Amino acid sequence: MASSSMFQAVYCGQFSNEGATKRSGLMVHDLSFRGKAYIPVLDVSLKSQSKRPLSLNGNRVCMSVQQAGTKVLVSPLELENAQEPPLNIYRPKEPYTATIVAVEKLVGPKAPGETCHIVIDHSGNMPYWEGQSYGVIPPGENPKKPGSAHAVRLYSIASTRYGDAFDGKTASLCVRRAVYYDPLTGKEDPSKNGVCSNFLCNSRPGDKIQLTGPSGKVMLLPEEDPNANHIMIATGTGVAPYRGYLRRMFMESVPSFRFNGLSWLFLGVANTDSLLYDDEFKKYLRDYPDNFRYDVALSRQQKNKSGGKMYVQDKIEEYSDEIFKLLDEGAHIYFCGLKGMMPGIQETLKRVAEVRGENWDQKLSQLKKKKQWHVEVY
Repeated sequence: MASSSMFQAVYCGQFSNEGATKRSGLMVHDLSFRGKAYIPVLDVSLKSQSKRPLSLNGNRVCMSVQQAGTKVLVSPLELENAQEPPLNIYRPKEPYTATIVAVEKLVGPKAPGETCHIVIDHSGNMPYWEGQSYGVIPPGENPKKPGSAHAVRLYSIASTRYGDAFDGKTASLCVRRAVYYDPLTGKEDPSKNGVCSNFLCNSRPGDKIQLTGPSGKVMLLPEEDPNANHIMIATGTGVAPYRGYLRRMFMESVPSFRFNGLSWLFLGVANTDSLLYDDEFKKYLRDYPDNFRYDVALSRQQKNKSGGKMYVQDKIEEYSDEIFKLLDEGAHIYFCGLKGMMPGIQETLKRVAEVRGENWDQKLSQLKKKKQWHVEVY
């Protein structure tokens, strides 16, 4: 993988440690990412070494969740000072030109489709908050408007405001490549593939990218009460904002935010090879068992109680008593993913409410009124 001025290794997905050697008094592991070898990453004990990202041959190295024994110091802490989230610093007519740092495939060979983790260097010029989105303008001409640029595509940011290098200069996106197959021939038709997702997944380190934003306030993580509970529902790449939430809660050391509530993630994907950031989430389970829960719905591997495919709404129904109790106690609930997920979820919640003797429409109205209900679907 090509190096950058920011860092040389990205630590999302499934790594295996092979061929560990010792250099300059620190352990260095040659890591593989789903069978692909990448540049070595320093194995740092944060109890005895600095908690800040180290440098290897002059380049920044971001720490993997597997290496982080304690929380990681972040900078600049001035990013905590803003009273309001940054909004639309850059607009479509005057976008910001950023640089691709890394593009890594997140899923295994049995996943239906390809999903990539894309790290972007914005040099600190496009600050954002967890839960916001960036707009991406793919290169080329809009075929529907000759002479005009492509329309902006919005992507939820999959990192905290400090980015994957913990220095406030990068942002990460989680992107599924949109591929169209002709229903008659079964063959791919590149002319109908997603323009922006294919641009992003085909990008290489050093490529330039036009960004707008940041945008969005609906999915911002409420931090007024560090003891608040958060229920996060995602399908596929809808997990992106939750990765940012969870890194802020469990990986980063932020003096002004000490999370002490419960964070519960429900993730729906096709199979185990389709799980996104699974190693990170399982690490939080081990390190913070009282503050984090993680349940997955694997539609092509698991069966629901009726013998059908297991979808995320089936998991919601399975734990409905606990979920409704948390909501009654003031928990926030978030939904992010394909818009097709919401009808099934809404039907499940309504059915559960009726069994409990509650009116779902009234309950939903109260959740919205109390700002406990957060939805971002696409």
